[in-house]
Amino acid sequence: MQSPYMAPDPSSTGINPKLLGLICYLGCFVTGFLLLIFEKKSRFVKFHAMQSVIGTVAVMIINIVLGFIPIIGWLAGVLFAPLTLILWVLLMLYALQGRWFKLPFIGSIAEQQSRLF
Repeated sequence: MQSPYMAPDPSSTGINPKLLGLICYLGCFVTGFLLLIFEKKSRFVKFHAMQSVIGTVAVMIINIVLGFIPIIGWLAGVLFAPLTLILWVLLMLYALQGRWFKLPFIGSIAEQQSRLF
């Protein structure tokens, strides 16, 4: 779901916040977690970093659960992997465009949690 358009606020690191938003997704939860620690100012970067961390954990849990379900779960896992890759690339592109794209359910949690950091 797309939030109303708001221009990304400047980053405390001095790096373009759009580029930092892309980097949040580039290294899955690792870069997301690091940017949560180092970014002090930009809500845009904090949101994408938190969405990256929560999204990665959710994908890992889904993959583990699908791995325990014989045949049907394995087939679903084979279909889930490329869909996850496509979603991740789209999230990187949206962040690079400066868009506040919220994933269903995860995006709302990420928005709330990013305010705490």
